[in-house]
Amino acid sequence: MKRAAPAALSLISVLSLAALTACGGADEGSDAKTTDQAKATATASSSASASASATKPAADPAKELAKLLVTKVKSDDNDYSVHEPASGDAMATSQDQLTLDKKVCAPMAYATNYLPLGDPEASLVRIADNGRTVYTYITLASYSAGKAEAAMKGLSEAASACTAGYTAKSAKASTTYSSVKKETAPAATGADESIATVSTVPYKGTQTMRTQTFRFNDTIVNYFSIDSGGFINGRSSEATVPADVVKAQNAKLG
Repeated sequence: MKRAAPAALSLISVLSLAALTACGGADEGSDAKTTDQAKATATASSSASASASATKPAADPAKELAKLLVTKVKSDDNDYSVHEPASGDAMATSQDQLTLDKKVCAPMAYATNYLPLGDPEASLVRIADNGRTVYTYITLASYSAGKAEAAMKGLSEAASACTAGYTAKSAKASTTYSSVKKETAPAATGADESIATVSTVPYKGTQTMRTQTFRFNDTIVNYFSIDSGGFINGRSSEATVPADVVKAQNAKLG
């Protein structure tokens, strides 16, 4: 039965052609008219398809990005909840709200203030929190072709150029980073490249914070971890990016 289908289809095609040929033999004008009608129908169908494609709404980059976001993270220690930052929590809510004493350091300032790198099409920020004093900000951003690579290059150059530190200011605050250093980022299945940094801020001792940034094709995820307890309680602190959070989120991207 499966072999009969192509034969039947061929027979139907032959009979259709034979019927058109028979009509043509009786009246050549009718044959030409039929051909013109067929061309007109094909043109109309093509125009309709083009119109449908033109009117079809493009995918919303922000909505597509939200589908890639992890919503909770299991851990052997304490599980992490993932939620939006509180309103007014950020030093700046856009890149243009930050000014730098060293412009080359701008990507580092973005990474440590949970702003997207480079020139993204869409971005979103969430906090991974397990009830301790270390908070990890997850910034996801999607880019048009080639811009994600450029953003990662800018971050790498900033980390290398700003080892002696820099100052970032906004209308709300000013932060001086006394040092920046690259670290080795953990391997991530499916990631095209990665960058890890450690920065220090001289405030009530030394506050050490870290970032890990991964590019998956045209999507970048930046993790920024900070120990709020050091700032609040007046003691030095050192934050590390939790491996469980990175593994869970990267698995959604790889």
